[in-house]
Amino acid sequence: MIAIDRVRMAFTDRHGGVSVEPYGTRNLGGAVGDDPAAVVKNRAATAAGFGLDEVVFMRQVHGADVAYVTAPFGDDPPGLDAVYTDRPGLGIAVLVADCAPVLVADPVAGVVGGAHSGRPGTEAGVVPALVEAMAARGAAPERMVALVGPAACGLCYEVPADLRDRVAARVPETRSATRLGTPALDIRAGIAAQLTRAGVADIRHDDRCTIETPDLYSYRRDRNTGRFAGYIWLTR
Repeated sequence: MIAIDRVRMAFTDRHGGVSVEPYGTRNLGGAVGDDPAAVVKNRAATAAGFGLDEVVFMRQVHGADVAYVTAPFGDDPPGLDAVYTDRPGLGIAVLVADCAPVLVADPVAGVVGGAHSGRPGTEAGVVPALVEAMAARGAAPERMVALVGPAACGLCYEVPADLRDRVAARVPETRSATRLGTPALDIRAGIAAQLTRAGVADIRHDDRCTIETPDLYSYRRDRNTGRFAGYIWLTR
């Protein structure tokens, strides 16, 4: 866990829950085929471990829409890929299994947010959209701290050449190649560049590759699997 004044940021892993294989054990994703009761237990235990009474989960759709939140959405969340809040004690969770969870905070203004930024979201600019929305609520990009979480790395995320070229035309820093020299995308590098262009200077990384890290879920590695999460919140 990272603590910056009132801000807390953390990433879960796949251990410490009640789900059975192939979701073992702390799957937090509710739309991957796991027993819903197990997901509820995993989410509740994770929230309790962080001292949170309420957590916002999105219905992530690989887009760039952003919403301000003051409470969880309930059983029918809207399709969103970034949310932010200024309410202390309300957790924001970003579910991933190769996409990047991006956590952003202005500790002075007391505004925190999280974005789900995979290949489509990075291409669409969900992270800059989150920074812009937070700034409209009083946060300042030059004060923001961004933490880019574990994701498929640029040496593992192989894609067709035409897809790499299309994404790199929008975000040049994503252009990459695998260790074998085949076309790839470096989503982390693209997000870092987007944050820099948005005025965020303090960019931090948990640079684990999900594909190469057995303790984390990876859709590309395992296909039928769970989701871990990035959490961000303001303490009371």
